[in-house]
Amino acid sequence: MTNHPVEMYNYHAWANQTIMGRIKELPSSVLRQEVNTSFPTIAHALSHIYAVDKTWYMVLTGTEMPEALQTCLPLHETILDSVDEYAKAFDELAEQYKAWLRSQADLEQTILLDNPYAGIRQTRLSEIVLQVVNHGTYHRGNVSTMLRQLGHASTMNDYALFWYQEPAK
Repeated sequence: MTNHPVEMYNYHAWANQTIMGRIKELPSSVLRQEVNTSFPTIAHALSHIYAVDKTWYMVLTGTEMPEALQTCLPLHETILDSVDEYAKAFDELAEQYKAWLRSQADLEQTILLDNPYAGIRQTRLSEIVLQVVNHGTYHRGNVSTMLRQLGHASTMNDYALFWYQEPAK
């Protein structure tokens, strides 16, 4: 039986690497070219996705959300020098997530989430994983739009394409 939160996280990691693979094919300047959109540059968008992924990983592994947010806040403005550096950072974090996911017996268990922006609520671990995936999908869409505004095609990174990246079982 498929564990859907795990499958969706695997999709998220694949989609991040897919969009970065496309960016690697382009001139290195694309990463820092300014665009009039949600983020000033593609590098800023990638830094944001990474910072949020890291924040949620810290929450999943036991850090209270206010502390995780404070710890990861500087990552939003940390602009790496190359797409390879982003790909490496994302890959390392994905490996941490996957190890954590393998260690979880029950992703439907709840934690008390103290979100300083929205309040306190009981939240399933699976909901947090799906939030990570949804957030990444949203901002990869921003990156695709930014690429088009800069005169470059993006690449497909839809979940349906991910289905075909693995051999049929």
